[in-house]
Amino acid sequence: MKKLLFVITLLLAINFAGYAQLPKETPEQKAERLKWWTDARFGMFIHWGLYASPARHEWVKKYERMTNEEYEKYFEIFDPDLFDPHQWAKEAKNAGMKYAVITAKHHEGFCLFDSKYTDYKATNTPAGRDLLKEWVEAFRAEGLKVGFYYSLLDWHHPDYTIDRNHPQSVQTDEEYEKLNEGRDMDVYRQYIKDQVRELLTNYGKIDIIWLDYSFPSGKHGKGRDDWDSENLLKMVRELQPGIIVNDRLDLLDEEGGWDFMTPEQYKVSKWPERDGKRVPWETCQTFSGSWGYYRDEMTWKSTRQLLELLIESVSKGGNLLLNVGPTARGTFDYRATERLEAIGEWMKYNSPSIYNCTEAPDDFQKPDNCLLTYNPETNRLYVHLLVYPLKWFTLKGYEGRVKYARFLHDGSEIKFGKPRHNVTYQESKGKDDVILILPVVKPNVEIPVIELYLN
Repeated sequence: MKKLLFVITLLLAINFAGYAQLPKETPEQKAERLKWWTDARFGMFIHWGLYASPARHEWVKKYERMTNEEYEKYFEIFDPDLFDPHQWAKEAKNAGMKYAVITAKHHEGFCLFDSKYTDYKATNTPAGRDLLKEWVEAFRAEGLKVGFYYSLLDWHHPDYTIDRNHPQSVQTDEEYEKLNEGRDMDVYRQYIKDQVRELLTNYGKIDIIWLDYSFPSGKHGKGRDDWDSENLLKMVRELQPGIIVNDRLDLLDEEGGWDFMTPEQYKVSKWPERDGKRVPWETCQTFSGSWGYYRDEMTWKSTRQLLELLIESVSKGGNLLLNVGPTARGTFDYRATERLEAIGEWMKYNSPSIYNCTEAPDDFQKPDNCLLTYNPETNRLYVHLLVYPLKWFTLKGYEGRVKYARFLHDGSEIKFGKPRHNVTYQESKGKDDVILILPVVKPNVEIPVIELYLN
């Protein structure tokens, strides 16, 4: 009997050894690990790869159903002679961004880094060097936190099985079976781990990693089993214990399987929740309709729209990761530079309403045409005036809660006032209302901000 129990115990130990045990932490420990990120609120996403040359969207290989052979010309000419990561870092910093995430490898399979597990990398193009290494050093030199995006998909690797998102996707099960003969996802799964290990070993401390993405529903998709997500994530957390991980490994139901949610290309209606609890979140957004450089794409958001997007994200407890798609020669599109400069001009004076801020307490009513953010450490409330009022500005329910008010951009005092009136009409004032008297002329600020010192 003892021998039988020993054998059973041994078999169980062997069986469970292959399963990942993700690190456990308390909500307080997680909040502390994410604190620099939630304080920062604003970061830069960078999508850059071979797709910058066709300049027709980063999914151009899929959309135009190119084969590896047809796509090879972009690899052969990739030579970003104007690439200056120090300039990129300065533009990010001057815009008020605190961190940046770059595509070390996107779905096309091309690597910006010098991986020993593939020849499909920047060092084998006319560029002839590890571009990721230069980028990391430049952004760190400007005091920015750095992160890597790594695509779980790979449209170039010979063992990645063709699925519905692949450029060579087909219609029937039989066609998929025929195309995937000889392809081995076990080999590809190891390739993912090997490359992620390189990224988290060869470039120092990495603050964020984006592993993108799972599409398990329906036929010919891919999810956690295809990536071996639990073991991959376990390795990530072992190599970089403090790293922040996105939510696209198909592990939403696993404790420790993700750190923040990533609503993409839309504004959330409220602070996102999971199982009834608010969660850390970040919206990733483009300047236009493409992540990679797209020469002829013209649906560019205005500076005003981007500022409102940033403010509204913070007002609901979230971050904004704003994307730039550099050109094939390694420069930022002039439209991106123009908007980054304009955002930076606003942030120069109004960033205290963004950094370290979050959603205002529920008992502060949001005035019409405004967005509120709140700094719990300084106990200051920020009122962003999306539409500039006509002199009298009423804060309903704020009586006894505000000891001082000023414009944030110049620190000038805003005086408290009385209700509007004329010879025949006296506007009544709610007993708990506060009235601020604003200058008639709107300050020379895209979105003026009132800073309220609370009691």
